[in-house]
Amino acid sequence: MRLLVTGGAGFIGSHFVRHVLSTTSDRVTVLDALTYAGSRQNLGPALASDRLTFVEGNILDAALVDELMGVHDAVVHLAAESHVDRSLHNGGHFLTVNVMGTQILLDAARRHSIGKFVHVSTDEVYGPVLQGAAAEDAPLRPTVPYAASKAASDLVALSAYATHHLPVCVTRSSNNYGPNQHPEKVIPRFVTRLLTGERIGLHGRGEHVRNWIHVQDNAAGIDLVLRRGRPGEVYNLGGGDDLTGRQLAERVLDACGAGWDRVDFIPDRPSNDLRYAMTWDKAARLGYRPIRAFEDGLAQTVDWYRNTPDRWAPVPHDALVPALHA
Repeated sequence: MRLLVTGGAGFIGSHFVRHVLSTTSDRVTVLDALTYAGSRQNLGPALASDRLTFVEGNILDAALVDELMGVHDAVVHLAAESHVDRSLHNGGHFLTVNVMGTQILLDAARRHSIGKFVHVSTDEVYGPVLQGAAAEDAPLRPTVPYAASKAASDLVALSAYATHHLPVCVTRSSNNYGPNQHPEKVIPRFVTRLLTGERIGLHGRGEHVRNWIHVQDNAAGIDLVLRRGRPGEVYNLGGGDDLTGRQLAERVLDACGAGWDRVDFIPDRPSNDLRYAMTWDKAARLGYRPIRAFEDGLAQTVDWYRNTPDRWAPVPHDALVPALHA
């Protein structure tokens, strides 16, 4: 299979590309704009593979997208603006990239009769789930611009199946963590601050609940949906660990050998949903199983940041959306 992966130099995208190259004989083209969150280095040894082609470019470039789409069999679309705090400052940019970029890709995919289009999304589109867990048919109730832009792009992708019979699947994952993640995200932010002797900020009273999935489990789940998912369907991909902010901080402190004296409780950010939760029974029926225990995955992640300061230390913490402390 000739596979086009948008955002393949980002955090999740690079792990997905490495998964595909190590488990299949597919040829992969990465299309990535190399914004602040993307880097060729994320691809590691895969960058030297003779089955990988790297194209620096933007999904908003319709001519480039059309050219690439014409020589591929399938698409996994991960390119997106994804940081909640940045969306609070610049929601219009998120809508442009996440919604219009998706539409440009879908239009090109339809023109070239692409065999499968997997659109990668997030559990945040369901909004706060205070009781139980959201299945794939739950209402979409996003509360922040980032989540709203992803919900809109999900619906745009699914409409291409309903209207044009383009074989689209949507995946929605819970919070990802693992090596290579940009230090604006909460786990690498905590880890890198602790490793450099700084303090970490915990929103509110630390009661917000998130489900955590190791990025390699998510990559395997996306690949499973690519190969076995039914067109027109949504598949939730979750992990095995639901943690409050306080519980997460405790585990990161332990992994970094630090104590609670390094924690500040800071004002909550706007619309910080109290709890996300979703089922993933549908993906399980395809064979999906998250296999990495959080403690093991966190230890691996901390080791990566400890051993590769050149990958994250050049990014000053006060440049990561100041005052909101993602």
